[in-house]
Amino acid sequence: MYRILKAEKLADKIYLMDVEAPRVAKRCQPGEFVIVKTDEVGERIPLTICDFDREKGIVTIVFQIVGASTLKMSLLKEGDAFQDFVGPLGQPSEFVKDDLEDVKKRKYLFVAGGVGTAPVYPQVKWMHEHGIAADVIIGAKNKDLVLLEDEMKAVAGNLYVTTDDGSYVRKGMVTDVVKDLVENQGKKYDVCVAIGPMIMMKFVCKLTKELNIPTIVSMNPIMVDGTGMCGACRLNVGGQIKFACVDGPEFDGHLINFDEAMKRQQMYKTEEGRAMLKAQEGLTHHGGCGHCGGDN
Repeated sequence: MYRILKAEKLADKIYLMDVEAPRVAKRCQPGEFVIVKTDEVGERIPLTICDFDREKGIVTIVFQIVGASTLKMSLLKEGDAFQDFVGPLGQPSEFVKDDLEDVKKRKYLFVAGGVGTAPVYPQVKWMHEHGIAADVIIGAKNKDLVLLEDEMKAVAGNLYVTTDDGSYVRKGMVTDVVKDLVENQGKKYDVCVAIGPMIMMKFVCKLTKELNIPTIVSMNPIMVDGTGMCGACRLNVGGQIKFACVDGPEFDGHLINFDEAMKRQQMYKTEEGRAMLKAQEGLTHHGGCGHCGGDN
């Protein structure tokens, strides 16, 4: 069992939890994720890691209520425990594996939308701990949904906040801020990392391609099973079939077919849609499970 040390409601339907998981905390890196189960009959829920403390053995997760399982999670309190807390899974962010001196030469821009702020935070924190001042944009629908602002402010080089309705700081989409920084303020970036809703990442990538800024996105929003067995997170990346859970969750955003991914995500929500996808995709429907042949 994995004890919950802290349970906090951050905003409407959005919760943060500190979980006692020493072995996960010891090995996890920015960009990776965990799978949690509330009890023996609970659904497996993949969640990107928001923060970790190796010395205390704590992993922080942030999640949004989107169905019955996450609703059940939201009812857990300090002192309760998860049946399973598995990880770290997936691939760490590319800069973690790169030569540190090369990383320090690059100018990074992080774009976080909604709950995507949670997986962006450990990446920016890693940058800060290694002496790199990255610019960060946080976007939300309104002031009440701006997440982790103080935490991000403490580790970002510059923090820019924008809200769709203009209820806090400035009005506009994250793409408006990116365009303003580059075209009006003369900022130059070598890499952009964008994490948030699929539609947000699509339009950030559309803009950064025009601005000639290489862009990494996290496809964690489309993960379901988290191990490659369900086929939910199948992606077309530059004409190649990839799976967010085993090959990612981070990919070159300019190579992703977002329209296909979003259409597929909607189809996967129904039993009929899943059956159709399985029939259409054959052996490439699954990835990484080692049993179906889809990983060959």
